[in-house]
Amino acid sequence: MIGTTLTILGSLGLFLFGMKVMSESLQKLSGEKLRGMMRTMTSNRFMGLGTGFGVTCLVQSSSATTVMIVSFVNASLLTVTEAIGMIMGANLGTTTTFWIVSFLGFKFSISAIALPLIGVALPLIFSRRPKLRDTGEFIMGFGILFLGLMFLKDSVPDIKNSPEVLEFVSSYSGRGIISVLFFFTFGTILTVIVQSSSVAGAITLTMAYKGWIDYPSACAIILGENVGTTITANIAAMSGNTNAKRAALAHLVFNIIGVIWAIALFKYFAHLVDVIMPGDAGEKANIPLHLAAFHTLFNLLNICLLIGFVPHLGRLVERLLPTRKDKAGAHVFHDSAFLPQTGELNIAEAERDVQRMGQLTRDLMNGFVELFLNPDTDLSDHVRELKKLEEESDRLAYQTTTYLLKCSAHGVSDASMLRITAMLRVVAEFEDICDCGYRLVMLAERKYRKQRRLPEETINQVKQFSQIVLQFMDFYSSRIVRGVEVQDMETAYQLENTIDRFRKELRKESLARMTSKGETVKAEMIYIDMLNNMESIGNHSLNVLQALRHHD
Repeated sequence: MIGTTLTILGSLGLFLFGMKVMSESLQKLSGEKLRGMMRTMTSNRFMGLGTGFGVTCLVQSSSATTVMIVSFVNASLLTVTEAIGMIMGANLGTTTTFWIVSFLGFKFSISAIALPLIGVALPLIFSRRPKLRDTGEFIMGFGILFLGLMFLKDSVPDIKNSPEVLEFVSSYSGRGIISVLFFFTFGTILTVIVQSSSVAGAITLTMAYKGWIDYPSACAIILGENVGTTITANIAAMSGNTNAKRAALAHLVFNIIGVIWAIALFKYFAHLVDVIMPGDAGEKANIPLHLAAFHTLFNLLNICLLIGFVPHLGRLVERLLPTRKDKAGAHVFHDSAFLPQTGELNIAEAERDVQRMGQLTRDLMNGFVELFLNPDTDLSDHVRELKKLEEESDRLAYQTTTYLLKCSAHGVSDASMLRITAMLRVVAEFEDICDCGYRLVMLAERKYRKQRRLPEETINQVKQFSQIVLQFMDFYSSRIVRGVEVQDMETAYQLENTIDRFRKELRKESLARMTSKGETVKAEMIYIDMLNNMESIGNHSLNVLQALRHHD
């Protein structure tokens, strides 16, 4: 008995590992396209439905997809309403795994599929070409997945050899709604334990194929799996903001509404699927495809019933989870070993933080200009606000660096690794720019506090110099996601050279004034420090564009 249990667990582990390898290699093959799909999301719920379906088909895990959706809502890349449409699509997308496993895993000799696939994949995974290597990993994962399924089928004893199982199950079968609720609860708990509806589905299909459970019982378990798969996203959302929690709750509410009508009409619904699908569901050869059809039809009908009520569902979760003050900036990153990791897709969330840091650099520079041009106005409250921005930049730099390193640790493609490396350097440069910006703020504040006076011409020169620096900041901010072309680097070098030349000329003029008018030395020293910090910002800005260019 212990040996059989361990063999079953090993088979499930092999199945899960194969699914993980297959999913992560697919992400590496199509990561940029997937991120593009996420970036171009609109409020159109049907677009969201299609995107959620497509992403889940590639990731092969609705749990992983919904965790990713929750993280995007947390990062304000998606609204709760947009997320609901995508979650609906994720529910439908996960049914493709059922069809693949039901059709290939139970209709064919799996060893005839799995071992040749692994044989084909072996030379590819040693290729130096990233695309071939990732393709080899995908094929290898596909083969391991079905190898695990083969072992699972062989290790689960046939019902004829285990009459005590039949006696146990029959005591819970044939009791109408009580039986349905029992197997529904079993399916929910099973999915919560394995944290993957695909693995729970493979277990259900095998149990039904081996005769441990009948067709109605397996259908009830599948309904439970649809609720159980929502738990993972809700656990992940606990570290996120209110909107992230709302998106995860919307997934739970959507599936519970579907389960309510499906259980109320269970007898008729299960029979409808049996009528639609060829063959008798009571025969073991037919039951896997019947269950795949039940799973698909349930999700399809639930989407059709609720797609028109997406805004209402959004308002419902808003009432259930009222707005509260959130801790800013926390990422949602679910590190469960049971889930395929979505490092490729989470890069898009990191990009949002990099863009936010770029905006902070400009906010601090604008704050300095406002302080400098209003020497007779007490702006101490504004200085305190700018201090908070500088502290936020430090926090964001640490958080984003940590998050990018987590993304890189989860098996991303070579191209994405270059992207992560570039963003790590950009974050470091932005942190230095923010430090320079805050030093400028402090210099303007000291000039005000010490009543240091500069000639009107000098004030105009600082204003002009600041505009060039701000132009450079706008330039790099617009290239963070879009990328940097060759002609962009030419513009960057021109801007950096202009800043260097401006600083040299103005510093020379300042030294001349100090020589002729000794009483302005202290004011001129503050002025020279300002010029030096603006010139440093120009250097860091050029480094930002060089980092982005090297990635491209």
